[in-house]
Amino acid sequence: MTDIKLQGAAAKAASARLSTSSTVEKNKALICIAEALVAKMQLILDANRLDMDAARNNGMSNSLMDRLALDPGRVEGIAAGVRSVAALDDPVGVTEKLATRPNGLIIGRRTVPLGVIAIIYEARPNVTVDAAVLCLKAGNTVILRGGKEAFNTNNAFVNIMRDSIEGSGLPADAVSLVQDTTRDSVGALMAMSGVIDVLIPRGGAGLINHVVSNSRVPVIETGIGNCHVYVEASADLEMAANIVYNAKCRRVSVCNAAETLLVDRRIADTFLPMAKELLDAKGTELRGCAETRKILGDCVITATEDDFYTEFLDYILAVKVVGGVDEAMSHIAKYGSKHSEAVVTNDYSISQKFLAGVDAAAVYVNASTAFTDGGEFGLGAEIGISTQKIHARGPMGLNQLVSSKFIIYGNGQIRQA
Repeated sequence: MTDIKLQGAAAKAASARLSTSSTVEKNKALICIAEALVAKMQLILDANRLDMDAARNNGMSNSLMDRLALDPGRVEGIAAGVRSVAALDDPVGVTEKLATRPNGLIIGRRTVPLGVIAIIYEARPNVTVDAAVLCLKAGNTVILRGGKEAFNTNNAFVNIMRDSIEGSGLPADAVSLVQDTTRDSVGALMAMSGVIDVLIPRGGAGLINHVVSNSRVPVIETGIGNCHVYVEASADLEMAANIVYNAKCRRVSVCNAAETLLVDRRIADTFLPMAKELLDAKGTELRGCAETRKILGDCVITATEDDFYTEFLDYILAVKVVGGVDEAMSHIAKYGSKHSEAVVTNDYSISQKFLAGVDAAAVYVNASTAFTDGGEFGLGAEIGISTQKIHARGPMGLNQLVSSKFIIYGNGQIRQA
């Protein structure tokens, strides 16, 4: 793992320069990146085609291939995301809460970069750019370790970004890509205490749990998305059906997609056929409880206990009929991943009970879980969706990629015994 150690050393050295770079310098680099992504789009698409061909030959599922695939529109969207990050306020160097103590010391806090961030992720090439530009704007250097499925695409993105960063006057080593996609490189990154300041894993439960359990580097946990939609008895059923369809079928391969539908028993006979009609358009497989199967028939597969724990990332939806909001909340507490949960209701007291009682990074009333996204939340982009409660929770944008230090102004004060 000598190459990774060298990358770490280079990133650490670049961090010293980047942490003190001006907003103008960072924005210049970001605009250069955005322009280069569009100008070199064909190079990116050619690299992505190699990854797509390999994925197809290896039997990758259609939903995962959708996460991997790029087209001109998606590349344009990625470039637009870079420009939006450039337009955001710089989170570094913000001084707040200056206060004068009785001894005359003026004490406040100033935001500073985290330092060197390493990100481990899988077949999501857009993460390569999103993570890099967010880290750069927040004054952090980043070591990216993508999956083998997107290796060619990631290399194309990183080479373009490094050239753009260097051309703008900042160190190219602000962004680097680990070339080893085996598990050995994950272990090496987890052991780089003193070089890497924060490690962020993005991917399936196995990867995240492994990193959280074994890393010697501080970890920000981005959880899996076992998301629920609960349709309460007072809901507008047409609106609820559209929300369920969007939450499940907009893009099944993303972490904010709904994996379980909970339906109040009082409206299940009416609502379940309505929802099924929409879900059938995408060939969605339903795995339901006994009551669901009684209403919809044998076209519904009997749900197992494991189904309610599963992030399917596919056109599969677990369905359960519940006795009310308390049972729905208990189900979510047991099976959910603390990512995104939604209730559809016209009862204000029910909505407030759900908002207060459901423990998740994002809790919705009468809206699709598909909105849990840095761009949709006005953050420009995101580096991941944190399901922990320390430091950051929910979509992590610029303001979650900085720390702070105390600054103290004096005029000769010394502390007495």
